Amino acid sequence: MQLGLIGLGRMGGNMRDRLRAAGHEVVGYDHHKETTDVASLAELVEKLAAPRVIWTMVPAGQITESTIDELAELMSDGDIIIDGGNSKFTDDAPRAERLKPKGISYIDCGVSGGIWGITNGYALMVGGDAATVAHCQPIFDALKPAGEFGFAHAGTHGAGHYAKMIHNGIEYGMMQAYAEGYEILTAAEIVENVPAIIKSWREGSVVKSWLLDLLDRALDEDPQLANLKGYVDDTGEGRWTIDEAVRLAVPANVLAASLFVRFGSRQEDSPAMKAVAALRNQFGGHAVRR
Repeated sequence: MQLGLIGLGRMGGNMRDRLRAAGHEVVGYDHHKETTDVASLAELVEKLAAPRVIWTMVPAGQITESTIDELAELMSDGDIIIDGGNSKFTDDAPRAERLKPKGISYIDCGVSGGIWGITNGYALMVGGDAATVAHCQPIFDALKPAGEFGFAHAGTHGAGHYAKMIHNGIEYGMMQAYAEGYEILTAAEIVENVPAIIKSWREGSVVKSWLLDLLDRALDEDPQLANLKGYVDDTGEGRWTIDEAVRLAVPANVLAASLFVRFGSRQEDSPAMKAVAALRNQFGGHAVRR
């Protein structure tokens, strides 16, 4: 199958390689001259035979919107646009409606797999109508891991990105649980080999997972994680997950706490904790650090 792919960074570039290895023809476009196959979006569209399928893997937000709008002016009736970036699910239905008068179909696709997807495959969660998804299924089959798992037609427009949003919210909580366990182990007086304990959990344990494997790998490279700062950013999906939990009145205690811990990691001297220290000093005369 033929595919246009926009955005050839850490994810997109590896996806291009995996698809080509599976026998698909991929024409890629990126603003970096050393990685792109064509010089412009117009040339990308020209090189694809109708009906075209073009997949965008660019940062969520205005870049994605402007890319889709530009494609809409270049593409034709019967063509398909897939957005595989981390767009907010509420953007998807309006995009589909905006493209419909031009006869262009739209699929939103949540993609998980990171830099390892080129060999392990990618978990794909798609939203869109059944006929459009079925047309693109050979592409999804090539990207997903071998076997029965790794792909879901989640529902209508927005469902794919919604599923990926919840996936990433869960990821926040899992990483925080591992991190807190790691910190307790490092603080314990009787524990002498924390990396060995993490390694022992990789098989036969109910907490085994790919994330645990990656923590073990990080500790192999840096046993005390001494070369890292405890600063953790977020790209939006965790916040959107908590927004949905509030909207639906679903108690998401772990996911919310893991998001707020990330916020705390960015404060070198927390104003809130200064206030707590001041209050303890005022009501109980407890010592403070000046």
